[in-house]
Amino acid sequence: MANDFKNTSLVAKYAVKEFLNAMVMGSKVDRQLDESKIFSGAKVSASASIRRPVMFEATASATYSAEDIQEAIVPVTINNRQHVGFDITDEDLALKIEDANTRYIKPAMEELAQVVESAIAATYTEIPNFVGTPGTTPSTFLDIGNAKAELSKLGVPMGDRCAFWDSGSALNLANGLKGVFVQGMAKTAIEEASLGRYASFDNFESNSLKSHTVGVATGTPLVNGATQNVTYATAKDTDTQTLITDGWTNDTTNILLAGDVITIAGVNSVNRRTREDTGDLQTFTVTADATSGATTGPATITIAPPIITSGPYQTVTAAPADDAVITVKTGTGGASYRQNMAFHKNAITMAFVPLDVADPGAGVIQHRENFKGISLTATRWFTGTSMTMSYRFDILFDVIVQNRSFAVRVTK
Repeated sequence: MANDFKNTSLVAKYAVKEFLNAMVMGSKVDRQLDESKIFSGAKVSASASIRRPVMFEATASATYSAEDIQEAIVPVTINNRQHVGFDITDEDLALKIEDANTRYIKPAMEELAQVVESAIAATYTEIPNFVGTPGTTPSTFLDIGNAKAELSKLGVPMGDRCAFWDSGSALNLANGLKGVFVQGMAKTAIEEASLGRYASFDNFESNSLKSHTVGVATGTPLVNGATQNVTYATAKDTDTQTLITDGWTNDTTNILLAGDVITIAGVNSVNRRTREDTGDLQTFTVTADATSGATTGPATITIAPPIITSGPYQTVTAAPADDAVITVKTGTGGASYRQNMAFHKNAITMAFVPLDVADPGAGVIQHRENFKGISLTATRWFTGTSMTMSYRFDILFDVIVQNRSFAVRVTK
């Protein structure tokens, strides 16, 4: 029909599919739709619940032994509401839906998709696993292989792994591995960005990846006090803990910034399934900016993962000793480095909450479309003074790192 563009329901169906097709990183993360909101709708600051994976520890005995189920149901406040709107003329309303999709809907969805892509890339600050050399662009088998090895040593499943590289890294990798990468016919954004499968990753180019600026990071930092480990029961909701340190440069604002990565001498990582020592120091991400105090340069920093030394959720071989040396791995203080990302699908969750849809009236027509874990609302109304029809497309979402050990950063 010539006036399909006046059909808000049909427009919404086209829009949500174009939105999904325009995403690269967003198509490879876990997507959850809060179905409890589908009929009632929601507004900004709606809540959703994300379940962290449950783990158990085997008992070497014929005698039955029941473990406590320590399930973490993490409440998440969904605050990220975004929309794209535009006004069209009565002539444009005569467009067929295919023409309107190309001229208006697809560009609008590409913009909304970019907002989501940027939000996913920004979660790098929550990811503690870290490989590569700051200031050196990934370009060889080892650069991808080190990311693979990091996840495998931690017991991450081999399937559903993907890696995202900034344009410079993607070019170097494609050139260095051009005999291996095979590009297929491009149809959607995810296919256009594909570099091929290598080292157990589906590899993609992404221009949404963020650069990390390292904190001041000066001094001779040490752990201040022994036995700074926690239990899963106390840390499961935030998946973080505080660490008391000293030895930093005195009275320094932003001695560390969120996203800085540190290691602690004597604290190795363990395979999350076997709980065996990997032989590597555990890398911890700083999840909040920190400032050092006077005299001895004290700083209490918030880190992830939490230091858990036993049980099914064990993360490290041992608690840090007093005066254990802290090393900042992220690079030179004040410098910026691009953060490429590689992860298993279940590392990051993109949660959508369906927005409230008003009853038709006063010339306003709305339709909410839910598709493959995504909810999008299309709204149109007519303005008589300008003889224009206004369209807006809204989403309400957030992005959560629900399983830190399933992701790794590859610095550039």
